[in-house]
Order: sequence, then C-alpha cells, then structure tokens
Amino acid sequence: MEEKMNICPHRLTIENRGSGTMTGIREVVSFDENQVVLDTDMGLLTLKGKDLHVSRLTLEKGEVDLNGNIESITYSSNEALRRSGESLISRLFK
Repeated sequence: MEEKMNICPHRLTIENRGSGTMTGIREVVSFDENQVVLDTDMGLLTLKGKDLHVSRLTLEKGEVDLNGNIESITYSSNEALRRSGESLISRLFK
C-alpha cells in the first residue's frame, strides 16, 4: 500500500533575528536553547542561536513560533529521518 503524504505550504518568516514563524512543519525533531531542528516538506530546517524558545507549536496546522537570538538557518535532506521512521523489522530485513 502506498502512503500518501500531505504537502503543506512551507513559509519561514524571521523578524529582526529575534522571532520567527514557520509553517509546513511536520515534526519537531529536537530543540534546546541553542538549536531547533524541524522536519518540513522541504527538508530538515535547523535554526541555531542563543536563548531559543518555542513559544507556540501547532502540529495539526504545521505551525511553529520561535523567539530568541537566531544566528543561522540551514536546510538539509530529511531522507535519513524518513527512513528512521520505518519499523525496526522492515529495516532489519532489507
């Protein structure tokens, strides 16, 4: 059975490097005060900085609001994350 994935519009808005709003978020992979990693349809989105806080998270709508001192934004492939979502049995018997 083929799995259909809903693609949400992805938008990233940063204001004065102090706050940001992101849409099209599938999952929060990890976060702490220095780094936030988000899974989007466009790849993994990594935001680095200081005193980062997720002020609003609505995964049903795919929205995240972030506050803090944002120093860098990086996109990378999310294929490894997608594969890690497979069951352990299916990964063992490939």
